[in-house]
Amino acid sequence: MKKSKNDIIVETLINKMFEISGHSVKYEDIKDRKDNWYQQYTMTEDQNKEWKEWGINFLKKQGSILKSRAPKEMAFFDLMYGLKIQYDENK
Repeated sequence: MKKSKNDIIVETLINKMFEISGHSVKYEDIKDRKDNWYQQYTMTEDQNKEWKEWGINFLKKQGSILKSRAPKEMAFFDLMYGLKIQYDENK
């Protein structure tokens, strides 16, 4: 079965999130899970910022949404699927 463009975008964003956060997990590992898998992994504030910036640029290049909407779409994606933030107490 061929994947839709949206499915490919979701898979790419999730894979990149795990890559940036240093977890050896892939979209394939979590795609069928019905639990809150995103609460079982963490990323730092800096990793989250790096991932969101990467995601905004990625979404802009896809051409499926207006470039001005990319930051809002990425913020929503982070809210829905972003990993739990591990805050640095020294900041």
